Amino acid sequence: MPSPTNTMSTELPLVYLVRHGETPWSLTGQHTGLTDLSLTERGEQCARELAPRLQGLRFALVLTSPLRRAVRTCELAGFAAAARTDRDLCEWNYGAYEGRTTAQIRAERPDWDLFRDGCPDGECAVEVGARADRVIARVRAAAGNALLFSSGHILRVLAARWLDLPPQSGRLLQLGTASVSVLGYEHGPHEPVVQLWNETRR
Repeated sequence: MPSPTNTMSTELPLVYLVRHGETPWSLTGQHTGLTDLSLTERGEQCARELAPRLQGLRFALVLTSPLRRAVRTCELAGFAAAARTDRDLCEWNYGAYEGRTTAQIRAERPDWDLFRDGCPDGECAVEVGARADRVIARVRAAAGNALLFSSGHILRVLAARWLDLPPQSGRLLQLGTASVSVLGYEHGPHEPVVQLWNETRR
């Protein structure tokens, strides 16, 4: 896993993205936006296993979504004392599609695509992208590496925006539960890259 000592330039910070551990709805494929679910027993165990994966890394900024699944993952990974909650890291608001699976939605709207169409009474990709941009601004203002705990779709959009891609490009980046990803730079601050993506060790 990339660390502050093996980047192309130690002057340039890294951003570690951690998706929360497994929940009952991530198991069933139900869209989980603002519903405040707890982790499953397996989700808690996988969150604990994040601790040695992140051990020894120093972070100038640790942010977590205020939703229970992210906060608990942050706690079990060992970063509760350093973390601040940030509402911009909340998962995509699925509105009328909250709790429904993609298959259920497409039974009514066969061509539905989350990143293209958004959700009735919820958010579209551009709105989620605006939240991601605010988080990125806070990360880039920090004097060092950052660690973010949140949910799958918002982190996928955040990675797309880090690369200066449209938020809809997040559809190309699959992200598993309790995964670690790393965003950074190659030769300088104008060359953002993905250094690691969706590392789960499972």
